[in-house]
Amino acid sequence: MAEFDFDVLVIGSGPGGYVAAIRAAQLGLRTACVESREALGGTCLNVGCIPSKALLHASELFEEAHNGTLAKFGVKTEGVSLDLSSMLAQKDEAVKGLTGGIAFLFKKNKVEWLKGHGRFTGANTVDVDGKSVTAKNIVIATGSSVTPLPGVEIDQKVVVDSTGALSLPKVPEHMVVIGGGVIGLELGSVWRRLGAKVTVVEFLDQILPGFDGEVRKETAKLFKKQGFDIKTSTKVTGVAVKGAKATVTIEPAAGGAAETIEADAVLVSIGRRPNTEGLGLEAIGLQTNNRGQIEIGHDFQTAVKGVYAIGDVVPGPMLAHKAEDEGVAVAEFIAGMTGIVNHDVIPSVVYTHPEIAGVGLTEEQAREKGAVKTGKFPMMANSRAKAISDTEGFVKVVADAETDRVLGVWMVSSVAGTMIAQAAQAMEFGATSEDIAYTCHAHPTHSEAFKEAAMAVQGKPIHM
Repeated sequence: MAEFDFDVLVIGSGPGGYVAAIRAAQLGLRTACVESREALGGTCLNVGCIPSKALLHASELFEEAHNGTLAKFGVKTEGVSLDLSSMLAQKDEAVKGLTGGIAFLFKKNKVEWLKGHGRFTGANTVDVDGKSVTAKNIVIATGSSVTPLPGVEIDQKVVVDSTGALSLPKVPEHMVVIGGGVIGLELGSVWRRLGAKVTVVEFLDQILPGFDGEVRKETAKLFKKQGFDIKTSTKVTGVAVKGAKATVTIEPAAGGAAETIEADAVLVSIGRRPNTEGLGLEAIGLQTNNRGQIEIGHDFQTAVKGVYAIGDVVPGPMLAHKAEDEGVAVAEFIAGMTGIVNHDVIPSVVYTHPEIAGVGLTEEQAREKGAVKTGKFPMMANSRAKAISDTEGFVKVVADAETDRVLGVWMVSSVAGTMIAQAAQAMEFGATSEDIAYTCHAHPTHSEAFKEAAMAVQGKPIHM
Protein backbone atom coordinates (compact mmCIF):
# COMPACT_ATOMS: atom_id res chain seq x y z
CA MET A 1 0.00 0.00 0.00
CA ALA A 2 1.29 3.46 -0.94
CA GLU A 3 2.47 5.68 1.89
CA PHE A 4 0.42 8.58 0.53
CA ASP A 5 -2.83 8.84 -1.40
CA PHE A 6 -1.16 11.08 -3.97
CA ASP A 7 2.30 12.21 -5.02
CA VAL A 8 1.00 15.74 -5.57
CA LEU A 9 -2.07 17.45 -4.15
CA VAL A 10 -2.86 20.92 -5.50
CA ILE A 11 -5.20 23.17 -3.51
CA GLY A 12 -6.98 25.46 -5.95
CA SER A 13 -7.79 25.06 -9.65
CA GLY A 14 -7.07 28.54 -10.96
CA PRO A 15 -4.53 29.16 -13.75
CA GLY A 16 -1.66 28.23 -11.45
CA GLY A 17 -3.34 25.26 -9.79
CA TYR A 18 -4.85 23.47 -12.74
CA VAL A 19 -1.66 23.92 -14.80
CA ALA A 20 0.45 22.57 -11.93
CA ALA A 21 -1.85 19.57 -11.61
CA ILE A 22 -1.80 18.76 -15.32
CA ARG A 23 1.97 19.18 -15.61
CA ALA A 24 2.55 16.99 -12.54
CA ALA A 25 0.35 14.28 -14.04
CA GLN A 26 2.18 14.55 -17.36
CA LEU A 27 5.40 13.87 -15.46
CA GLY A 28 4.01 10.61 -14.12
CA LEU A 29 2.99 11.76 -10.64
CA ARG A 30 -0.30 10.64 -9.04
CA THR A 31 -2.09 13.97 -8.83
CA ALA A 32 -5.28 15.43 -7.39
CA CYS A 33 -6.66 18.95 -7.27
CA VAL A 34 -8.89 20.33 -4.52
CA GLU A 35 -11.51 22.85 -5.68
CA SER A 36 -14.66 24.00 -3.90
CA ARG A 37 -16.22 25.88 -6.82
CA GLU A 38 -18.79 24.21 -9.02
CA ALA A 39 -16.46 24.72 -11.98
CA LEU A 40 -12.70 24.54 -12.41
CA GLY A 41 -10.58 27.52 -13.48
CA GLY A 42 -10.58 29.70 -10.38
CA THR A 43 -11.33 33.41 -10.39
CA CYS A 44 -9.73 33.97 -13.80
CA LEU A 45 -11.97 31.70 -15.83
CA ASN A 46 -15.13 31.98 -13.73
CA VAL A 47 -15.37 35.62 -12.68
CA GLY A 48 -12.23 37.36 -13.92
CA CYS A 49 -10.06 37.33 -17.03
CA ILE A 50 -12.38 35.41 -19.34
CA PRO A 51 -15.84 36.88 -18.66
CA SER A 52 -14.43 40.40 -18.54
CA LYS A 53 -12.75 39.95 -21.94
CA ALA A 54 -15.98 38.57 -23.39
CA LEU A 55 -17.84 41.68 -22.22
CA LEU A 56 -15.06 44.02 -23.35
CA HIS A 57 -15.28 42.57 -26.86
CA ALA A 58 -19.07 42.59 -26.99
CA SER A 59 -19.33 46.14 -25.63
CA GLU A 60 -16.76 47.35 -28.16
CA LEU A 61 -18.79 45.86 -31.00
CA PHE A 62 -21.92 47.55 -29.67
CA GLU A 63 -20.24 50.92 -29.35
CA GLU A 64 -18.83 50.76 -32.89
CA ALA A 65 -22.26 49.94 -34.30
CA HIS A 66 -24.18 52.33 -32.05
CA ASN A 67 -22.15 55.53 -32.23
CA GLY A 68 -21.56 55.62 -35.97
CA THR A 69 -17.89 54.62 -35.91
CA LEU A 70 -18.50 52.09 -38.67
CA ALA A 71 -20.02 54.71 -40.99
CA LYS A 72 -16.61 56.03 -42.07
CA PHE A 73 -15.84 52.56 -43.36
CA GLY A 74 -19.02 52.52 -45.41
CA VAL A 75 -20.92 50.37 -42.94
CA LYS A 76 -24.15 52.15 -42.08
CA THR A 77 -26.10 50.97 -39.07
CA GLU A 78 -29.53 52.15 -38.03
CA GLY A 79 -31.75 51.23 -35.13
CA VAL A 80 -28.98 49.49 -33.19
CA SER A 81 -30.16 48.44 -29.74
CA LEU A 82 -28.67 46.63 -26.77
CA ASP A 83 -29.88 43.22 -25.64
CA LEU A 84 -27.96 43.05 -22.37
CA SER A 85 -29.31 39.66 -21.34
CA SER A 86 -28.04 38.11 -24.58
CA MET A 87 -24.67 39.77 -24.13
CA LEU A 88 -24.37 38.39 -20.60
CA ALA A 89 -25.51 34.96 -21.80
CA GLN A 90 -22.75 34.90 -24.42
CA LYS A 91 -20.26 35.76 -21.69
CA ASP A 92 -21.53 32.88 -19.57
CA GLU A 93 -21.31 30.50 -22.53
CA ALA A 94 -17.65 31.42 -23.07
CA VAL A 95 -16.93 30.71 -19.41
CA LYS A 96 -18.79 27.40 -19.50
CA GLY A 97 -16.84 26.23 -22.54
CA LEU A 98 -13.45 26.99 -21.03
CA THR A 99 -14.12 25.62 -17.55
CA GLY A 100 -15.52 22.48 -19.15
CA GLY A 101 -12.33 22.27 -21.17
CA ILE A 102 -10.27 22.08 -17.99
CA ALA A 103 -12.48 19.28 -16.66
CA PHE A 104 -11.78 17.41 -19.91
CA LEU A 105 -8.03 17.98 -19.54
CA PHE A 106 -8.17 16.63 -15.98
CA LYS A 107 -9.79 13.43 -17.23
CA LYS A 108 -7.37 13.17 -20.15
CA ASN A 109 -4.35 13.51 -17.85
CA LYS A 110 -5.88 11.44 -15.02
CA VAL A 111 -5.95 14.29 -12.50
CA GLU A 112 -8.50 13.57 -9.78
CA TRP A 113 -10.79 16.47 -8.83
CA LEU A 114 -11.53 16.47 -5.11
CA LYS A 115 -14.58 18.68 -4.73
CA GLY A 116 -14.63 20.68 -1.52
CA HIS A 117 -12.66 23.10 0.63
CA GLY A 118 -9.13 22.03 1.54
CA ARG A 119 -7.62 22.66 4.98
CA PHE A 120 -4.27 21.47 6.34
CA THR A 121 -4.37 19.15 9.32
CA GLY A 122 -0.71 18.17 8.96
CA ALA A 123 2.28 18.77 6.69
CA ASN A 124 1.16 15.93 4.39
CA THR A 125 -2.53 15.83 5.24
CA VAL A 126 -5.44 17.91 4.01
CA ASP A 127 -9.05 17.70 5.11
CA VAL A 128 -11.42 18.07 2.15
CA ASP A 129 -14.91 18.64 3.52
CA GLY A 130 -14.48 15.98 6.19
CA LYS A 131 -12.38 13.52 4.20
CA SER A 132 -8.69 13.20 5.08
CA VAL A 133 -6.34 13.07 2.08
CA THR A 134 -2.57 12.57 2.20
CA ALA A 135 0.08 13.62 -0.29
CA LYS A 136 3.86 13.60 -0.42
CA ASN A 137 3.85 17.10 -1.93
CA ILE A 138 1.17 19.77 -1.54
CA VAL A 139 0.91 22.90 -3.67
CA ILE A 140 -1.01 25.92 -2.38
CA ALA A 141 -2.58 27.69 -5.36
CA THR A 142 -5.61 29.33 -3.79
CA GLY A 143 -5.35 32.65 -5.62
CA SER A 144 -6.70 35.96 -4.40
CA SER A 145 -9.92 37.81 -3.70
CA VAL A 146 -11.11 41.39 -3.79
CA THR A 147 -9.58 43.73 -1.23
CA PRO A 148 -12.44 45.30 0.75
CA LEU A 149 -12.68 49.04 1.32
CA PRO A 150 -13.06 49.66 5.06
CA GLY A 151 -16.50 50.95 5.94
CA VAL A 152 -17.99 50.11 2.53
CA GLU A 153 -20.35 47.13 2.32
CA ILE A 154 -20.53 45.28 -0.98
CA ASP A 155 -24.13 44.17 -1.55
CA GLN A 156 -23.61 43.09 -5.20
CA LYS A 157 -26.63 45.19 -6.12
CA VAL A 158 -25.68 48.86 -5.87
CA VAL A 159 -22.16 48.46 -4.47
CA VAL A 160 -20.38 45.70 -6.37
CA ASP A 161 -16.96 44.15 -6.68
CA SER A 162 -15.46 42.85 -9.92
CA THR A 163 -17.68 39.76 -9.78
CA GLY A 164 -20.88 41.74 -9.40
CA ALA A 165 -19.84 44.18 -12.13
CA LEU A 166 -19.86 41.29 -14.63
CA SER A 167 -23.56 40.63 -14.17
CA LEU A 168 -25.38 43.92 -13.61
CA PRO A 169 -29.01 43.43 -14.73
CA LYS A 170 -29.15 46.83 -16.41
CA VAL A 171 -26.80 49.53 -17.61
CA PRO A 172 -26.26 52.03 -14.80
CA GLU A 173 -26.88 55.70 -15.50
CA HIS A 174 -23.83 56.63 -13.43
CA MET A 175 -21.15 54.24 -12.23
CA VAL A 176 -18.46 55.32 -9.78
CA VAL A 177 -15.33 53.18 -9.96
CA ILE A 178 -13.20 53.28 -6.82
CA GLY A 179 -9.67 52.54 -7.98
CA GLY A 180 -7.91 53.51 -11.21
CA GLY A 181 -6.12 50.21 -11.75
CA VAL A 182 -6.50 47.54 -14.39
CA ILE A 183 -9.77 45.97 -13.20
CA GLY A 184 -11.54 49.27 -12.60
CA LEU A 185 -10.61 50.67 -16.00
CA GLU A 186 -11.55 47.48 -17.86
CA LEU A 187 -14.95 47.05 -16.23
CA GLY A 188 -15.58 50.78 -16.29
CA SER A 189 -14.92 50.63 -20.05
CA VAL A 190 -17.55 47.92 -20.50
CA TRP A 191 -20.33 49.91 -18.89
CA ARG A 192 -19.28 53.25 -20.40
CA ARG A 193 -19.49 51.72 -23.88
CA LEU A 194 -22.96 50.43 -23.08
CA GLY A 195 -24.15 53.90 -22.08
CA ALA A 196 -23.18 54.60 -18.48
CA LYS A 197 -21.49 57.74 -17.25
CA VAL A 198 -18.34 56.56 -15.50
CA THR A 199 -16.40 58.39 -12.81
CA VAL A 200 -13.08 56.91 -11.68
CA VAL A 201 -11.75 57.88 -8.23
CA GLU A 202 -8.04 57.15 -7.70
CA PHE A 203 -6.12 57.88 -4.50
CA LEU A 204 -2.77 58.30 -6.28
CA ASP A 205 -1.88 61.19 -8.56
CA GLN A 206 -2.16 59.03 -11.71
CA ILE A 207 -4.10 56.00 -12.86
CA LEU A 208 -2.48 52.59 -13.53
CA PRO A 209 0.03 52.32 -10.66
CA GLY A 210 3.16 50.44 -11.65
CA PHE A 211 3.03 51.31 -15.34
CA ASP A 212 5.51 53.50 -17.19
CA GLY A 213 5.02 57.21 -16.49
CA GLU A 214 4.48 58.23 -20.13
CA VAL A 215 1.97 55.42 -20.56
CA ARG A 216 0.04 56.56 -17.49
CA LYS A 217 -0.18 60.15 -18.73
CA GLU A 218 -1.11 59.16 -22.28
CA THR A 219 -3.82 56.73 -21.25
CA ALA A 220 -5.34 59.24 -18.82
CA LYS A 221 -5.79 61.60 -21.77
CA LEU A 222 -7.30 58.86 -23.92
CA PHE A 223 -9.76 57.76 -21.23
CA LYS A 224 -10.88 61.34 -20.64
CA LYS A 225 -11.34 61.72 -24.40
CA GLN A 226 -13.59 58.66 -24.31
CA GLY A 227 -15.78 60.30 -21.67
CA PHE A 228 -14.38 59.00 -18.39
CA ASP A 229 -14.42 61.49 -15.51
CA ILE A 230 -11.13 60.70 -13.77
CA LYS A 231 -10.49 62.13 -10.31
CA THR A 232 -6.91 61.44 -9.21
CA SER A 233 -5.35 62.36 -5.83
CA THR A 234 -8.80 61.72 -4.39
CA LYS A 235 -9.97 59.40 -1.63
CA VAL A 236 -13.36 57.90 -0.88
CA THR A 237 -14.41 58.48 2.71
CA GLY A 238 -17.82 56.86 2.59
CA VAL A 239 -20.53 55.18 0.52
CA ALA A 240 -24.14 55.44 1.66
CA VAL A 241 -26.81 53.35 -0.06
CA LYS A 242 -30.48 54.28 -0.05
CA GLY A 243 -32.76 52.19 -2.18
CA ALA A 244 -31.22 51.77 -5.63
CA LYS A 245 -28.92 54.77 -5.28
CA ALA A 246 -25.58 55.42 -3.62
CA THR A 247 -23.96 58.59 -2.35
CA VAL A 248 -20.17 58.49 -2.58
CA THR A 249 -18.31 60.97 -0.40
CA ILE A 250 -14.87 62.01 -1.60
CA GLU A 251 -12.17 64.48 -0.61
CA PRO A 252 -8.64 65.35 -1.75
CA ALA A 253 -6.10 62.68 -0.77
CA ALA A 254 -4.03 65.33 0.98
CA GLY A 255 -7.08 66.53 2.90
CA GLY A 256 -9.62 69.22 2.16
CA ALA A 257 -13.28 69.91 1.57
CA ALA A 258 -15.52 66.90 0.99
CA GLU A 259 -18.00 66.52 -1.84
CA THR A 260 -20.52 63.89 -2.85
CA ILE A 261 -21.26 61.99 -6.04
CA GLU A 262 -24.65 60.39 -6.70
CA ALA A 263 -24.55 57.04 -8.50
CA ASP A 264 -26.67 53.98 -9.11
CA ALA A 265 -23.67 51.65 -9.24
CA VAL A 266 -20.40 51.72 -7.32
CA LEU A 267 -17.56 49.37 -8.28
CA VAL A 268 -14.96 48.76 -5.57
CA SER A 269 -11.70 47.77 -7.28
CA ILE A 270 -8.80 48.81 -5.07
CA GLY A 271 -6.82 45.61 -5.47
CA ARG A 272 -6.74 41.98 -4.44
CA ARG A 273 -5.45 40.05 -1.43
CA PRO A 274 -4.08 36.49 -1.12
CA ASN A 275 -6.50 33.71 -0.18
CA THR A 276 -4.70 32.21 2.80
CA GLU A 277 -7.38 32.36 5.47
CA GLY A 278 -9.13 29.10 6.27
CA LEU A 279 -6.27 26.98 4.92
CA GLY A 280 -5.18 25.82 8.35
CA LEU A 281 -1.65 27.09 7.87
CA GLU A 282 -1.27 27.27 11.63
CA ALA A 283 -1.59 23.47 11.76
CA ILE A 284 1.71 23.15 9.91
CA GLY A 285 3.43 26.15 11.45
CA LEU A 286 3.40 28.21 8.27
CA GLN A 287 3.08 31.98 8.70
CA THR A 288 2.34 34.65 6.12
CA ASN A 289 4.21 37.93 5.70
CA ASN A 290 2.76 41.35 6.51
CA ARG A 291 0.94 41.37 3.15
CA GLY A 292 -0.71 38.03 3.80
CA GLN A 293 1.55 36.28 1.28
CA ILE A 294 3.39 33.00 1.66
CA GLU A 295 7.15 33.37 1.30
CA ILE A 296 8.88 30.80 -0.89
CA GLY A 297 12.34 29.77 -2.09
CA HIS A 298 13.51 29.64 -5.70
CA ASP A 299 11.86 26.22 -6.04
CA PHE A 300 8.51 27.54 -4.71
CA GLN A 301 8.90 25.49 -1.51
CA THR A 302 7.66 27.16 1.65
CA ALA A 303 9.31 26.98 5.07
CA VAL A 304 7.56 23.62 5.50
CA LYS A 305 9.22 20.78 3.60
CA GLY A 306 6.99 19.30 0.93
CA VAL A 307 4.60 22.27 0.93
CA TYR A 308 4.84 24.61 -2.05
CA ALA A 309 3.01 27.79 -3.06
CA ILE A 310 2.46 29.59 -6.38
CA GLY A 311 0.41 32.36 -7.98
CA ASP A 312 -1.40 35.13 -6.17
CA VAL A 313 -0.60 33.77 -2.70
CA VAL A 314 3.14 34.42 -3.15
CA PRO A 315 5.02 37.71 -3.77
CA GLY A 316 4.97 39.13 -7.27
CA PRO A 317 2.34 40.40 -9.71
CA MET A 318 -1.12 38.86 -9.42
CA LEU A 319 -1.37 37.73 -13.03
CA ALA A 320 -2.82 34.53 -14.47
CA HIS A 321 0.07 33.92 -16.85
CA LYS A 322 2.63 34.35 -14.07
CA ALA A 323 0.72 31.73 -12.07
CA GLU A 324 0.60 29.38 -15.07
CA ASP A 325 4.36 29.54 -15.56
CA GLU A 326 4.86 28.92 -11.85
CA GLY A 327 2.47 25.97 -12.07
CA VAL A 328 4.64 24.31 -14.70
CA ALA A 329 7.83 25.13 -12.80
CA VAL A 330 6.66 23.83 -9.41
CA ALA A 331 5.55 20.54 -10.94
CA GLU A 332 8.94 20.15 -12.58
CA PHE A 333 10.76 20.91 -9.33
CA ILE A 334 8.66 18.29 -7.53
CA ALA A 335 9.50 15.78 -10.27
CA GLY A 336 13.22 16.37 -9.72
CA MET A 337 13.69 18.65 -12.70
CA THR A 338 14.58 22.36 -12.75
CA GLY A 339 11.57 24.61 -13.19
CA ILE A 340 12.22 28.00 -14.75
CA VAL A 341 10.29 31.26 -14.43
CA ASN A 342 11.95 34.56 -15.31
CA HIS A 343 10.12 36.95 -13.02
CA ASP A 344 11.88 39.90 -14.65
CA VAL A 345 10.00 39.22 -17.89
CA ILE A 346 6.31 39.00 -16.94
CA PRO A 347 4.13 41.07 -19.30
CA SER A 348 1.15 43.07 -18.07
CA VAL A 349 -1.86 44.01 -20.22
CA VAL A 350 -4.88 46.26 -19.75
CA TYR A 351 -7.61 45.16 -22.18
CA THR A 352 -9.25 48.52 -22.69
CA HIS A 353 -9.33 50.28 -26.06
CA PRO A 354 -6.63 50.96 -26.90
CA GLU A 355 -4.91 48.16 -25.03
CA ILE A 356 -2.02 49.00 -22.73
CA ALA A 357 0.87 46.59 -22.27
CA GLY A 358 4.33 46.50 -20.76
CA VAL A 359 7.12 44.12 -19.86
CA GLY A 360 10.28 44.63 -17.85
CA LEU A 361 11.29 47.91 -16.24
CA THR A 362 9.56 51.25 -16.63
CA GLU A 363 11.80 54.10 -17.71
CA GLU A 364 11.69 55.43 -14.16
CA GLN A 365 12.77 52.09 -12.67
CA ALA A 366 15.52 51.67 -15.26
CA ARG A 367 16.99 55.12 -14.58
CA GLU A 368 17.23 54.29 -10.89
CA LYS A 369 19.56 51.45 -11.83
CA GLY A 370 21.78 53.35 -14.27
CA ALA A 371 22.02 55.20 -17.58
CA VAL A 372 19.43 54.32 -20.22
CA LYS A 373 18.41 55.33 -23.70
CA THR A 374 14.87 55.22 -25.02
CA GLY A 375 13.13 55.08 -28.35
CA LYS A 376 9.50 55.94 -29.01
CA PHE A 377 7.35 55.57 -32.10
CA PRO A 378 3.75 56.85 -32.46
CA MET A 379 1.06 54.58 -33.87
CA MET A 380 -0.14 57.50 -36.02
CA ALA A 381 3.00 56.95 -38.11
CA ASN A 382 2.32 53.21 -38.51
CA SER A 383 0.94 52.24 -41.92
CA ARG A 384 -1.44 49.52 -40.70
CA ALA A 385 -2.84 51.73 -37.94
CA LYS A 386 -3.39 54.58 -40.38
CA ALA A 387 -5.06 52.29 -42.93
CA ILE A 388 -7.71 51.24 -40.42
CA SER A 389 -8.04 54.63 -38.65
CA ASP A 390 -6.76 53.25 -35.37
CA THR A 391 -3.80 55.50 -34.60
CA GLU A 392 -3.95 56.11 -30.85
CA GLY A 393 -0.90 55.24 -28.79
CA PHE A 394 2.80 54.52 -29.17
CA VAL A 395 5.54 51.95 -28.60
CA LYS A 396 8.45 52.73 -26.29
CA VAL A 397 11.69 50.79 -25.85
CA VAL A 398 13.94 51.29 -22.83
CA ALA A 399 17.52 50.02 -23.26
CA ASP A 400 20.74 50.03 -21.25
CA ALA A 401 22.86 52.97 -22.43
CA GLU A 402 26.07 50.96 -22.44
CA THR A 403 25.09 47.45 -23.55
CA ASP A 404 21.95 48.35 -25.56
CA ARG A 405 20.18 45.40 -23.92
CA VAL A 406 16.41 45.95 -23.79
CA LEU A 407 15.26 46.56 -20.21
CA GLY A 408 11.60 47.31 -20.81
CA VAL A 409 8.98 47.78 -23.54
CA TRP A 410 5.73 49.72 -23.17
CA MET A 411 2.88 49.94 -25.66
CA VAL A 412 -0.43 51.68 -26.13
CA SER A 413 -2.23 50.27 -29.15
CA SER A 414 -5.42 48.43 -30.07
CA VAL A 415 -3.37 45.21 -30.29
CA ALA A 416 -0.75 45.90 -27.61
CA GLY A 417 -1.70 42.75 -25.70
CA THR A 418 -0.67 40.62 -28.65
CA MET A 419 2.34 42.71 -29.64
CA ILE A 420 3.91 42.57 -26.19
CA ALA A 421 4.66 38.84 -26.62
CA GLN A 422 7.41 39.66 -29.12
CA ALA A 423 8.97 42.07 -26.65
CA ALA A 424 8.86 39.49 -23.85
CA GLN A 425 10.47 36.85 -26.05
CA ALA A 426 13.16 39.26 -27.23
CA MET A 427 14.00 40.17 -23.63
CA GLU A 428 14.01 36.50 -22.59
CA PHE A 429 16.80 35.95 -25.11
CA GLY A 430 18.70 39.07 -24.00
CA ALA A 431 18.01 41.07 -27.16
CA THR A 432 19.44 44.52 -27.78
CA SER A 433 17.44 47.29 -29.41
CA GLU A 434 19.67 46.78 -32.45
CA ASP A 435 18.62 43.12 -32.63
CA ILE A 436 14.99 44.17 -32.87
CA ALA A 437 15.70 47.05 -35.25
CA TYR A 438 17.39 44.71 -37.70
CA THR A 439 14.76 41.97 -37.52
CA CYS A 440 12.49 42.03 -40.57
CA HIS A 441 8.86 42.74 -39.65
CA ALA A 442 5.98 42.06 -42.03
CA HIS A 443 4.37 45.08 -43.69
CA PRO A 444 1.85 46.46 -43.04
CA THR A 445 1.51 45.37 -39.41
CA HIS A 446 1.18 47.11 -36.08
CA SER A 447 4.34 45.31 -34.97
CA GLU A 448 6.42 47.50 -37.27
CA ALA A 449 5.96 50.19 -34.62
CA PHE A 450 8.03 48.04 -32.26
CA LYS A 451 10.81 47.81 -34.84
CA GLU A 452 10.71 51.58 -35.41
CA ALA A 453 10.78 52.28 -31.65
CA ALA A 454 13.88 50.06 -31.43
CA MET A 455 15.42 52.00 -34.32
CA ALA A 456 14.57 55.21 -32.47
CA VAL A 457 16.76 54.07 -29.57
CA GLN A 458 19.66 54.53 -32.01
CA GLY A 459 18.13 57.79 -33.25
CA LYS A 460 17.30 56.44 -36.69
CA PRO A 461 13.62 55.58 -37.18
CA ILE A 462 12.58 55.60 -40.84
CA HIS A 463 8.97 56.75 -40.73
CA MET A 464 9.17 59.80 -38.48
